[in-house]
Amino acid sequence: MKPVITAFAASPDRGQGMARDMPVRWAFEEAGQPYDVRLVSFAEMKEPAHLALQPFGQIPSYEEGDLSLFESGAIVFHIAQSHAGLLPEEPKARARAVTWMFAALSTIEPVITEWEVPEYFEQDKPWYQERQRMLDDRVRARLRRLSVRLGSADWLDGAFSAGDLLMVQVLRRLTGSGLLEEFPNLAAYVARGEARPAYGRAFAAQLAVFTVQNR
Repeated sequence: MKPVITAFAASPDRGQGMARDMPVRWAFEEAGQPYDVRLVSFAEMKEPAHLALQPFGQIPSYEEGDLSLFESGAIVFHIAQSHAGLLPEEPKARARAVTWMFAALSTIEPVITEWEVPEYFEQDKPWYQERQRMLDDRVRARLRRLSVRLGSADWLDGAFSAGDLLMVQVLRRLTGSGLLEEFPNLAAYVARGEARPAYGRAFAAQLAVFTVQNR
């Protein structure tokens, strides 16, 4: 039985791979695990059937037999634990890769998410520009530390891992802002992630949903 995940029937990002199903799709592709997708509308996300799988009415959810999961990071972690290739076998290296998964979601993503808010909801406020500059600097501070740690390496800790998968996906949220380009090694790092064949397959799969829905 193939795992089943949920995804937006009409993604707000217009198929640009920013929705939360993207890292899960990418992890499946890296692992060589076939999967099915059940598309849900915004209305269906608030209905009891979906809330039983995802109590906050979001996507993705994950079902495999009698196992159901939610939260993209937790799903990626489960996939990485269940298949070779996304977490190292050596215990200490494995622990470090898991640490980078948490760093992506707990240290880097929150400042980027906060940085996104004014652009969408506060541009008409008199303090918009001042607040945006402050948030730009917060993001830069995190990127600066990450850039130093990455240095000239291809990946964060040896071979590509689920930690890199989540970190690249989080950093992609800065696409077009100019902030990522201030740190050339991070821009190159994201480009390496996007060049992976598994990423390409995952991106194409989620883009196809948007394309079909908008014919």
